Amino acid sequence: MTSTPPARPVRPLVSRSRDEAHRAATPLELFFDLCFVVAVAQAGAELVHAVAEGHAGAGIGRYAMVFFAIWWAWMNFSWFASAYDNDDALYRTVTLVQIAGVLVLAAGVSRAFQEQDFTVVWLGYVVMRIALASQWLRAALAASGAERTMALRYAAGVMACQAGWTALVLVPEQAAPWVFLVMVAAELSVPPLAEKDFSSSWHAHHIAERYGLFTIIVLGETIAAATVAVKTGVEENDALGELLPIAAGGLLLIFSAWWIYFVVPAHQRLLSNRQAFLWGYGHYLIVASAAAIGAGIEVAVEQAVGAAHVSDTAAAAAVTLPSALYLLLVWALHSRYFKVGTAQQLVLPCAALALLVCTFAGRWGILAAGLVGAAAVAIGVILTAHTAGRGTQEA
Repeated sequence: MTSTPPARPVRPLVSRSRDEAHRAATPLELFFDLCFVVAVAQAGAELVHAVAEGHAGAGIGRYAMVFFAIWWAWMNFSWFASAYDNDDALYRTVTLVQIAGVLVLAAGVSRAFQEQDFTVVWLGYVVMRIALASQWLRAALAASGAERTMALRYAAGVMACQAGWTALVLVPEQAAPWVFLVMVAAELSVPPLAEKDFSSSWHAHHIAERYGLFTIIVLGETIAAATVAVKTGVEENDALGELLPIAAGGLLLIFSAWWIYFVVPAHQRLLSNRQAFLWGYGHYLIVASAAAIGAGIEVAVEQAVGAAHVSDTAAAAAVTLPSALYLLLVWALHSRYFKVGTAQQLVLPCAALALLVCTFAGRWGILAAGLVGAAAVAIGVILTAHTAGRGTQEA
């Protein structure tokens, strides 16, 4: 009788199969996600502060910049891991280095928001990107031909973009947004250029699960932040009556956001690089808007207790606008491909429009928005059941 030899501490970093059965997220990936949420929480807190102080435009702009840095670093790791994770000691060590980098990034979020100083964020990126490039070089060592070329292109692209980000800490403050836009375009171009001759062996079900888990964690952080805000408002201002509608509406919105995202099997749409890149890139706005819902609830709570210098309409908009964007993007990226008939197709776009109308309901706007989200879920369930029942009868 033979026994399976123990795994070696270090083994070649070869690509995994796209047809691998039972491919699931690893404990290391889950740990990675949880550490990233530290940075997401910091970005959300700074967005709350900016909007509550009446600087919504500047706050949203800086939030978009910081959140892209967070999301892109997460995305780079997740797609690489889907294709090459062999879970040996060296792979784990390099991943932990990347986690350390994101914690450095998180420490610099406040300075990036308040002073437009991206030095610490850039330093965290240096740590993460050097680690990521080393992983691609390691994959290149174990590959040959077109696959090796792809891995080398990734390593070169990652390091070239990192050199480009250096401009963000050197240019005058007014030029930073333009540098950011140029570098976003450069970053987004690396994967399609690297994979133009050979596609990495990412696993559709695994990628869909990874994105879903990150969305869950962001929604969980949203609930946590909103709960703390409500708790503080009740304890310090005795404002239970004013905060209950906000808490109820916010909770309904978050529950609806979860339901709507997971009601369809997203992995069935990931059949090619073209579909996967569009779906993966689009999640920047999905995840950013999901996190912004929690920030909006915090703004509404602060406004209700007199701590935010914004109107009732602005406070409601802080919740309804990201919620409407979230619904539209989830529909556009994958829900619409699984809807049957005009009625099902119109549920989420109409719900997004109704959320925007709720903005003008004043202090009751968030509760109204929560009811709209719940109604969208209920109508979707009823229409799906009706379609399934009709199909059974016809069969």
